[in-house]
Amino acid sequence: MTSRHADPHVTGWPTRAELLQRSDGGEPGTSWGIFPDPWRGAPSFADAPENVLAATRVVRRGEAFGLDYPADAFVPGMSRTRGAPEHTIFANHPAHRDDYLDGFYLQGSSQIDGLRHRRSDDVGFYAGVPDERVRAGTPDLGVQVWAETPIVTRGILLDLQGVRAAQGRDIDHPGGEQLPFALIEQALAAQDVTLRTGDAVMLHTGWAEWFLGLSADGKHRQQESRRATGMAQSAEFVDWAWDSGVSLVAADNFAVECLPVANSSPFTGSAPNDKGMMHQELLAKLGIPLGELWQLGPIAARMREHAQWECLLTVKPLNVVGATGSPANATAIL
Repeated sequence: MTSRHADPHVTGWPTRAELLQRSDGGEPGTSWGIFPDPWRGAPSFADAPENVLAATRVVRRGEAFGLDYPADAFVPGMSRTRGAPEHTIFANHPAHRDDYLDGFYLQGSSQIDGLRHRRSDDVGFYAGVPDERVRAGTPDLGVQVWAETPIVTRGILLDLQGVRAAQGRDIDHPGGEQLPFALIEQALAAQDVTLRTGDAVMLHTGWAEWFLGLSADGKHRQQESRRATGMAQSAEFVDWAWDSGVSLVAADNFAVECLPVANSSPFTGSAPNDKGMMHQELLAKLGIPLGELWQLGPIAARMREHAQWECLLTVKPLNVVGATGSPANATAIL
């Protein structure tokens, strides 16, 4: 199969295999110290002005899509702790209205994981930030770095649901299917897409639309099952994400990766607190943000209609200094 991801040797950064064998004094297996801004992580791949200008040139139709669901869409959802925000509107006089939210979980709906969302069990937080610095009131690794300089790049949607439909079978959302990495390769080939450095990859599985279509009882049953469709944990997926130079990986499911963790996960030893999830590898070691619960159904349908799988994508989290995550405020323009 023809390679459909960027060649890191051409673009000048080490492969993940080389990161695992770092000899420059950096922490093996990490991207710490590679980017100019120590807290920005993989969005640095997309920051060059020429990349942003190239991303604007993919706009052909002038159609905009908001990729965020309502803040209370996933209540009840898969999380047992994140509840719905309480919205209060008040008035100081008859001509005035103001409002506020109570109990607003920043990662309760469509969101982006910040780099302080996960520490690695074996090497700690991204860039070696000490544990005691990751608390309210400190800026280290907070999402404000992506709010002050938003992520603006070419977005590529990989229609995993569409590939499965073409194969004549549905993704098993009730069973929380563990999607193999081969499905990504099949989508790249079927859509004739080649990734470029700095691209943001969006994985459309159809999970969010399926879950939101359940009754309240059905949602609670799915929550209790602890099963959620996602990518099976593998070194192959992590290698691909880094070696392709992606600025972020987003999906329309609960955690990008499957839950429970696949028995074949190679990370059970290095990430015991996460039971072998890839979050620690992607966030804490490589600095690759994860977007979760994105609203990808409408744009996937439109892209499928026109066989246009690229868009201009902007991601601007809330400017909450030190936040571990935030609504993504993601916008795609075709």
